[in-house]
Amino acid sequence: MAYNQAAGLGGMLKKGHKSMQGLQGATLRNVEACHEISTITRTSLGPNGMNKLVVNHLGKIIVTSDCATIVKELEIEHPAAKMLQLAAEAQDFECGDGTNLVVSFAGELLSQTEDLFRMGLHPSDAVAGFTKAGDKLMEEFLPPLAELITPMADGRVKEELERVVKPVLAAKQLGSEDVLAPLVAEACLGTMSSSGKPSFSAESVRVAKILGGDISQSHVVNGFVALRGLETTLTTAKDAKVVVFGCGIEASATEAKGTVLMKNADDLKNYNKTEEKKMEEIIKGIADSGIKVLVAGGSVSEMALHFIERYGMLCLRIGSKWELRRLCTATGATALV
Repeated sequence: MAYNQAAGLGGMLKKGHKSMQGLQGATLRNVEACHEISTITRTSLGPNGMNKLVVNHLGKIIVTSDCATIVKELEIEHPAAKMLQLAAEAQDFECGDGTNLVVSFAGELLSQTEDLFRMGLHPSDAVAGFTKAGDKLMEEFLPPLAELITPMADGRVKEELERVVKPVLAAKQLGSEDVLAPLVAEACLGTMSSSGKPSFSAESVRVAKILGGDISQSHVVNGFVALRGLETTLTTAKDAKVVVFGCGIEASATEAKGTVLMKNADDLKNYNKTEEKKMEEIIKGIADSGIKVLVAGGSVSEMALHFIERYGMLCLRIGSKWELRRLCTATGATALV
């Protein structure tokens, strides 16, 4: 296909695409996009920052002041603003905090350069100036500030962990850091490896919220907490043997349709008794093996629950497969199907 020189670059692009260049067309638009993102997040900066209500593409409502979560759920498409989002995600991955500062500070720096661009300064000169300023900051200003901070001596000492965690918690939960810091330190120590460099998995620590409770009533539970009651009337078991099923405990339906011919009432009685007898054999076999706690990943039929009660076992139903995996990790079990 011949290139139409009269149409220019627009003649090579698909319908609906635009090409922009120069100060007004590209540079200032990029600065404006980054400034808009920083304007959205800057009001959430600090301990007194406001929460944002975000509704994502699935219709899920998220109320948070965490900048990384906000920019992730915004589904940004502009390339320059997308770089700010990636910077916030990198900061969250490396340090776990300070994401709002990254976005707000970058947006403000770009806003200050807008006047310089209008005065005729080339963007490459602005980049060179920022590079020199960054080098001066790292060499002269930050080292004296770093000397004022006492480094953590031992990551396995609870008091050291509390000292490090408390300022981070104060940025999100101002006034509650004295209550939450010991709990977070205890949870970290509970999941920390006993040998090698102190490290722990954030996936091993979960937060369970109980309606009607207060933050001062919070405490650490070494194990697993399920936010639902038991299916049985028996609620306690000590030093119990646990079995975990990844499926429900009920009579499975046949894959193909079948017809059962019943000629009299005795046939109907015997049919029901056969189903009950088979279910009792299964539950009795589980009870005879020493099982005291039975966990199901699906629904539990009334008949199965009746025999579980009869043989004195606890029954817990967990609908989420992720929660079921965490329970298996906490108990050292393997989900059976």
